[in-house]
Amino acid sequence: MPPPSDLDRLVRPRPVPGLLVAAERHLRIGAPADLADAVTRSHLDDGRCVGWYGPSAPGWRVAIDAERADAPVPPALVRRFGARDFWARWTRAECCCKLADVPMAVWWRRHGLGTPADGSAIWRTFGVADLVVTVGFAPAPLPSVDLALSDAESRLTTPFVGTVSARSTGGAVRSGPSSGGCRGGRRW
Repeated sequence: MPPPSDLDRLVRPRPVPGLLVAAERHLRIGAPADLADAVTRSHLDDGRCVGWYGPSAPGWRVAIDAERADAPVPPALVRRFGARDFWARWTRAECCCKLADVPMAVWWRRHGLGTPADGSAIWRTFGVADLVVTVGFAPAPLPSVDLALSDAESRLTTPFVGTVSARSTGGAVRSGPSSGGCRGGRRW
């Protein structure tokens, strides 16, 4: 019998390696308007777009990133990350950012253009036509349970009206409909 901690773990099917092996067959390159129905897309600096048309992988999210293989690397990025295999490293990092929903600038501070060895994402980087493309997959987040109460279930029977002093809210200023909006504080 598995350890108790494994009993609650969601087991995800792993069709992803097969999709990565055949990734070239699931990509289309063209005008953005022609690829509007793609599962996910990457826009190139020359106006083209790369779209993913692979089958769904239940329990997994997919992301792609593509760059022109012969595109010049901006000098500031060469100074920061080096020129060797730049576009391959860049597209992998971009895919991981998309899958983790993290801005690229935040990723740079944490990982540079690397990919974390302990991450759950899997990817493949390859050349197609004149492009460097990375396709990546990561487990989809588990569904969350909504514990919020509806208005009918709440014990509050009247909406908040008026202003609460900054002192009583730890510095935040709340304003209600009668105060004409929020001046210098957060809107609640």
